Amino acid sequence: MLGLMQSQNLSISSLIDFAEKHNGDVEIVSRRVEGDIHRSNWEQIAQRARQVANALDALHIEMSGRVATLAWNGYRHLELYFGVSGSGRVLHTINPRLHPDQIVWIANHAEDQVLCFDMSFLPIVQQVHAKCNTIKHWVAMCDESLLPKDSGIPKLVSYETWIGKQSNQYTWPIFDENTASSMCYTSGTTGNPKAALYSHRSTLLHAYAAALPDVMCLSAKDSILPVVPMFHVNAWGIPYSAAMVGAKLVFPGPTLDGKSVYELIETEGVTFAAGVPTVWQMLLSHMKPSGLKFSKLNRTVIGGSACPPAMIHSFKEEYGVNVLHAWGMTEMSPLGTLCTLKNKHLSLPQDEQMNFLVKQGRVIFGVDMKIVNDEGLEQPHDGKAFGNLLVKGPWVLREYYKQEGGTPLVDGWFPTGDVATIDPDGYMQITDRSKDVIKSGGEWISSIDIENIAMGHPAVVMAACVGMPHPKWDERPIVVVVKKQGQDVTREEILSFYDNKISKWQKPDDVVFVDAIPLGATGKMLKTKLREQLKNYKLPV
Repeated sequence: MLGLMQSQNLSISSLIDFAEKHNGDVEIVSRRVEGDIHRSNWEQIAQRARQVANALDALHIEMSGRVATLAWNGYRHLELYFGVSGSGRVLHTINPRLHPDQIVWIANHAEDQVLCFDMSFLPIVQQVHAKCNTIKHWVAMCDESLLPKDSGIPKLVSYETWIGKQSNQYTWPIFDENTASSMCYTSGTTGNPKAALYSHRSTLLHAYAAALPDVMCLSAKDSILPVVPMFHVNAWGIPYSAAMVGAKLVFPGPTLDGKSVYELIETEGVTFAAGVPTVWQMLLSHMKPSGLKFSKLNRTVIGGSACPPAMIHSFKEEYGVNVLHAWGMTEMSPLGTLCTLKNKHLSLPQDEQMNFLVKQGRVIFGVDMKIVNDEGLEQPHDGKAFGNLLVKGPWVLREYYKQEGGTPLVDGWFPTGDVATIDPDGYMQITDRSKDVIKSGGEWISSIDIENIAMGHPAVVMAACVGMPHPKWDERPIVVVVKKQGQDVTREEILSFYDNKISKWQKPDDVVFVDAIPLGATGKMLKTKLREQLKNYKLPV
């Protein structure tokens, strides 16, 4: 017997309709590429999203046609989020930090038909446009007055002209909720990138989950600053969740330095922010010398890579901001876990609470996870056993777009490539990427633990741990360190900093000082490139 409830498809258009109807006057604030602060609201975003849909109809872009963006976080990008997907097309956010050759490959692989880009990316578009075989329409996200007279790009049109002649009335089409809504390509550190193709259903379920109290705890009372780019896994789904709850959105545009981010947080009353550790490192470096404080910011989600415990402690103890450690990946839309304390942990001393807060957190309802050994046998959730992390759920990838590499699933589970522990309370902690794990004398050493300890040293701004070949132990860890500007520290001082913080056999054998650690397009450390730089390195005898 079936239930007698109404059946209504989960669609992204319903989010913008809801935001317009019930929270239309709530502000959307953007620092623009032009340099000024632009103010809009959910009602205006909804009207202009419908103009985007009409503009795509006028170009005869078919159902599921791909519309690409090369754009920062801002109101125009938000309009495309809803106008493209809501009209049945697929939003394809391209990471502008990729090499131009990769951008060409991705655009051709996705078979994009339209590309909308911020003017700061005009030089990239001028490099790639002749090689993008399927893109027929080029839209510069600016006013007509800022459109260059001789861009070299055929039929280039300004965004405001493109949508300005269109009606803001539009009837959103009704289609199956499993229809594709957006796509993101992996960073492709090895080989060509692969695409995760999200659906309307998966996106809405993810938006519901992200807003839950034990996840991001988003509400209409919040002013949200997504520093995480809208081209990086849809800004972790925050634009959709913000529309769902009617929150204010504050977009930083291209200006992500500590001073600019701090000014936005304060002037716009930001209560919740989200970004990768490198951005918050710049923010704290700006604040500390001047003795600055936050007036309303009370929590921040930090993900993309492991957040150093020293940063969690600094935010909480010096600024009264709770850090919510998060973990996920492009193939997971991206959220898998988020670290909030259970009631029984609230009465623990601060140092014992920190034992939980440094972990990637508890699994979100909708996602299931387990750890297995190399033979595929499930490992206990005792906080000690290591295993390869596998996940499944309604917003977890089933296969890559165009089935690149065949199905990645193992008995219905997606292998994340991470090595982790899970404790009896369900807190998961990433100890390594499977390709980065260090095995010394048959025992695993967590490179993340070694990096986090180094990051706690007052003279260290960034640290990376890699394994080096050893004739007896197979591998031994070394730590690669970038010093803070104006600070000095010796190899011996770094090594002694590990005393009583980690087992003696797990301590790194050496310290290598560098000016910079190579980062990928999403801000993650590129250990493959780091190993290339260290190919002539020899462990001390």
